[in-house]
Amino acid sequence: MQYFVVMIDYGRRGREAVVDPEITRREVVSRIASGEYRNISFVHEIVESAVEDVTEAVLAEAALPRIPPDDIDLQAIRLDHARDLRKHERT
Repeated sequence: MQYFVVMIDYGRRGREAVVDPEITRREVVSRIASGEYRNISFVHEIVESAVEDVTEAVLAEAALPRIPPDDIDLQAIRLDHARDLRKHERT
């Protein structure tokens, strides 16, 4: 049997361990990415009698990808801005 334990820290209000044998790793990642699980203390994966701390890996999977901007054409932006200024001066 395999399942995940997600420990959520509510600060002064205490902690809560979310344990549901029917939740998959994908579902845990999805809930973290959507913001349903916040302030996570740890995520443990339990397989048979072995426990593995998968907090770093799951949080990395849930993070939004950082997509670098494509080559930005600053000259085109400057020309567009100048055109817009001229257009508004005429009115």
